[in-house]
Order: sequence, then structure tokens, then C-alpha cells
Amino acid sequence: MAPLTDYLRTKLGSDSAGLRPQLLPGGRSNISYRLDGGNLGPLVLRRPPLGHILPTAHDMGREFKLLTGLASVGYPVPQPIALCEDAGVIGAPFVLMEFVDGLIIDDAAIASSLDAVSAREASQNLVRCLADLHNIDPVDAGLADLGKPAGYLQRQLLRWIKQWELTKKIDYPAAGQLITWLQQAVTTVPENTKASIVHGDFRLDNTILDPQTMKIKAVLDWEMSTLGDPLLDVALTLLYMTESNDNLRNSVPVALGVTTPPGYYTRAEFLTAYCEITNVDTSYLNFCLALSCFKLAAILESIKHRSQAGEQLGRAEHSGDLFGDSCNNLMLMGLAVTEGDGVSGLNR
Repeated sequence: MAPLTDYLRTKLGSDSAGLRPQLLPGGRSNISYRLDGGNLGPLVLRRPPLGHILPTAHDMGREFKLLTGLASVGYPVPQPIALCEDAGVIGAPFVLMEFVDGLIIDDAAIASSLDAVSAREASQNLVRCLADLHNIDPVDAGLADLGKPAGYLQRQLLRWIKQWELTKKIDYPAAGQLITWLQQAVTTVPENTKASIVHGDFRLDNTILDPQTMKIKAVLDWEMSTLGDPLLDVALTLLYMTESNDNLRNSVPVALGVTTPPGYYTRAEFLTAYCEITNVDTSYLNFCLALSCFKLAAILESIKHRSQAGEQLGRAEHSGDLFGDSCNNLMLMGLAVTEGDGVSGLNR
């Protein structure tokens, strides 16, 4: 604790005597702590996972740059305070940011506590928030060098195939079938698709809402953000959503039941609302949906790896035990999309 206290005193000029860190629940990837004590006021410290860090993942400098750029153009993110790249302070690089208080709808019970009107307002604000992100000019936010939009979907496919091969515990037949389809389908994606800042993990439970107005006060978890194709962001958000007639999706222990109660948008409503705002080309949505299923399977397999190795903390500490057939079922959902079911394939 002493090195962190010394860092805060030197960097922020803070009297951080009696510093009290508290592990924040949620988050199966980067680890977040709330810091109280002295004259700091509440801050959040985010650091990478304890182990099994996949190549190019969990770059704290990247997350700090994102927060700084987005805050500069008024996008709702926690205000960044400092980046520490000296692993000697806490054992890993970390980012300090403001603590944002509000409502996080991260389970079915909280989701059901909203009346239908509030649930609909939350859904509407989520769509607008995603569209607003995709409409930001990266140059205005100082993020023009965040990534290379050309060939983004092709690189994403190669990246997640590599991550899957590094992490998988079982050779699921459905995975091989889905990879084969994706490798063929990516060759038919239109050239020069729209490029924007993409979040990479956008979903309702990665936001903090004002409990009175349902407006989004902050979007969290930016470690996978880059410049790329916004349709992949949309597709992953649709996958994270839940509906009452879902089947295989119910085995995936991420945001379960969060958009199922009355009032929340269905996937079709979310997609329609987003398209009305952005006029996006959806001709290759099935590819993005199938890739999202594959990507989430690879992410969950990595989390399972860390959980079994005792390298997860907080609510996610034993989350790998809950995954069961979720990775294989995500592959099956991806195949359902490829069979022509489109968005409705996510109900399979």
C-alpha cells in the first residue's frame, strides 16, 4: 500500500493517509478498485487482470488515451486523472479516474426493478449513446492514430481465431465450422465500409445511468476500443441483449436477463432505432453477428482459463465454473446466424 500512497501524494499532491481500496464488483477482464481516504474523494483505479493476458489486450495507456480524448469532446466517460506505467507501484500499470455514482443495470433483478417507461428510456439512451460514439470525428477527439480502420474486420477475424487457438480447452466441432464460414464470408464484406471509434464491448451493464432520468452518465470498459467498423459494435451489443424467447443465449452468463423485462428494446427494435439515427449499411450484419459470437466465446474461454488458475477477483472469481457449454453454444448461435436466420438466430 505504501508505494501507491507515495505515488498519489507525489502525482496528485494528495493527503492519502488511511487509503482504503475496495474491489468493485463486476468486470471479468480488467480489475477496478474504488479508492477512498485522505482528501482524495472517491477515485477508481483500473489495472490489467492478474494473469493469462492475451496478446495486445489490457493496454492501460490505450484506455487512458481513450478516456482523455472522449472526455475532451463531451462524451460520457469517467474523467481520467492519471496513468501510471511503472509496474513497481502496484505490480502492474494502472489508470486513475473519477468515481461516477449512479445506476448500473447488471442483473435481471435490477433490470426488473425498472418500470416499463424507465426501461424504454434506458434502451433509447443506450442506442443514442452508441450512435453518438460512432458519429465522433476521431480527429476532434485526438484519436486519429488510435487504429487503422482499413481491413479492420479482416484483422478482427484473424485476431480472434488466434486468441481462440491460444485459449481453447476443447476442440468444439461448431468452432471449426464457424471459422470456415467466417473465413469465406469476410471476403464478401464491402470495401471502404464506414470507420469510427468503436468501443468493442458496448452493452447496457457497461454504463452508469442517472436513476432519475435514465440518461447515461458514463460508459465504462474501454480497453478494447479502436478505430474500426461500427457495425461490429452494433452486432456485439445485440448479442449481449436478452429476450424472453432466447434459448442458447441463456447459458451465457453475461448480462443475463438485463434487457428481458417489459419496456426494454428487443434486438430488432434496437437495430431499427440505431439505423434510423445512422443510416448504416447492414448488408454484412450476419458476418458481424457471427464474428461477435465467436469473439465472445474466445473471451469467455480466456476468463475461464484465469478463473481455473485462481487469477480472477471479486464477482468473477469463480465465474469460469458457470460457463458450462456457453462457449460451444455461442458457436452454435453463430452458425444459426449463418444459416440465414440473421438477428433472430440469436434466439436459437
